[in-house]
This record gives sequence, C-alpha cells and structure tokens, in this order.
Amino acid sequence: MTWLAIIVAGVGCYLLKLAGLSVPARVLDRPVVSRIADLIPVALLAALVAVQVVATSDGGLVLDARALALAVALVLLLLRAPFLVVVFGAALCAALVRLV
Repeated sequence: MTWLAIIVAGVGCYLLKLAGLSVPARVLDRPVVSRIADLIPVALLAALVAVQVVATSDGGLVLDARALALAVALVLLLLRAPFLVVVFGAALCAALVRLV
C-alpha cells in the first residue's frame, strides 16, 4: 500500500509539472497571469511561516519565542536590513527569549 501511494504521488507530481509546462505562451504573457504567478510563492511562504509560528500539533494557537522572533524579523525587514541580518536577528531573538 505504501509503494502504491508513493507511485501515485510521483505520477501526480509529474502530471502537475507537465500541466504547467503545457500552458501556451500567449496565456503566460498576459499581465494578470504574470502578476499572479509572481505573487503565489510569496503567499505560500507567508502561509507556511504563519502556520509554523502560531500553530501547535493539537490544532491550538500559541504565542512563544517564535512569534517574537517573527516580529523582530518584520521590523528588520521594514528597516530594509539585508536578508542574513533578518534571519540571524530573528534567530538571536528567539534564542534569547528561550534562554530567559
């Protein structure tokens, strides 16, 4: 049963990739499609970050060091800090809060 699930998932991923490659160029050249395609990765990343920061394994919400680290990252991004400064600043903030 496990191998069947792996094979079905692999075929599904291949077909999804093939569907994306088979879209005609005239559709992809439209400004609306281009704008949406540029924003989808940002929306997915934001959703993943939000789920990882405030969700628990039992479905509840929690505010801990991760939420404060996200706030620090947001402030650093608003200050136009380089990406590595944002990552290390948020990690340092989370480490210090957990240490206390």
